[in-house]
Amino acid sequence: MNPIQVSRATFDEVMVPLFAPSPMIPAKALGSHIWDTNGKQYIDLSGGIAVTALGHSHPELLKVFHAQGDAIWHVSNGFTNEPALRLATKLVDATFADKVFFANSGAEANEAALKLARRVAFDRAGKDKDEIISCLQSFHGRTLFTVSVGGQPKYAEGFGPLPGGISHIPYNDIDAARAAISDRTCAVIVEPIQGEGGVIPARREYLQVLRELCDQHGALLIFDEVQTGVGRSGSLYAYMEYGVTPDILTTAKALGNGFPVGAMLTTAEIAKHFSVGTHGTTYGGNPLAAAIAEKVIDIVSDPVVLAGVRQKHDRFVAGLKRINDKYGVFKDIRGVGLLLGAEVSDAFKGKAKEFTTLGIKHGVLTLIAGPSVVRFAPSLLIPDADIDEGLARFEKAVAEMVATVAATA
Repeated sequence: MNPIQVSRATFDEVMVPLFAPSPMIPAKALGSHIWDTNGKQYIDLSGGIAVTALGHSHPELLKVFHAQGDAIWHVSNGFTNEPALRLATKLVDATFADKVFFANSGAEANEAALKLARRVAFDRAGKDKDEIISCLQSFHGRTLFTVSVGGQPKYAEGFGPLPGGISHIPYNDIDAARAAISDRTCAVIVEPIQGEGGVIPARREYLQVLRELCDQHGALLIFDEVQTGVGRSGSLYAYMEYGVTPDILTTAKALGNGFPVGAMLTTAEIAKHFSVGTHGTTYGGNPLAAAIAEKVIDIVSDPVVLAGVRQKHDRFVAGLKRINDKYGVFKDIRGVGLLLGAEVSDAFKGKAKEFTTLGIKHGVLTLIAGPSVVRFAPSLLIPDADIDEGLARFEKAVAEMVATVAATA
């Protein structure tokens, strides 16, 4: 049977219209390079939205994929499996956690975390201790529960009635946190660095106060590290950068380097409130995903890799500042490790997507984090030469954007 011939137009014909993908279709990738179906090469500074932390087609991951694929791909949750047990052991050994629950995505990991928090509060204090507090502009997933907890109402519009008992407060606002967190609060969920909300790092004092308030009111502190985890910050998990330990941590994205896997990490005392049958998953922790994630953790945990993230952060920031010195397009360059955001100046407000579109034209892939922030989340292993070349191509996009805006002024 001959393969079906497809193009970008095929998407509009056969796919549910939830995305508006680029006209370019990636066809092959290696390291931080991607080639499209026409053979054009791009520098990937997006990492598949902070997912391919070890780059594309990493040879060690390919070896694991083939070896585990030759052994066993999947078993039902009536059984455990060796890769999942090894991965869980390594996550426990490397973090504050005692127990791990595996899922398939960040949304599922957050769903489990939020359900567990509600269950803990119900067991300890009864049904009235049910409030979940999140931050404005936060993003925690696309299930009905997680999209309601997320602090961006546009993602929940039209899907009501929404789950209740959820409140939102401004990010990094200590006074608002003190006013909101009470004895009714069962959990506070926060991203140590807001990703989709604009690449905004939390202030250390803010996270410390959240920890104190949760302890004071018998609430659980949940860190959503779906985007910031697995080395992205320069530590294995960002909570280690801040010195503030959550009760529950969620992780996904880079954990599988593109293979779907997520996890919820917590303490034994909290985990005991989930018993057999209270939550579950069909694919979570399957042998193939777990084997790949185990190798990812092995590689990312290397101190040389984590030190490299910090060095590459400095190189990235310096490169972006050089572009800004020349063109004056950014009002702020911020972030931690290799999660960076460049907020455009007022003259380009709302045009971040146009920068990324022009970037594709000039052979570089970037992201947005809201309408006015260009986001960069490349491989943690990206060579310095690819950083420099990627930013050189991005500078061409910036130059074209500046010229276009000047011509229409």
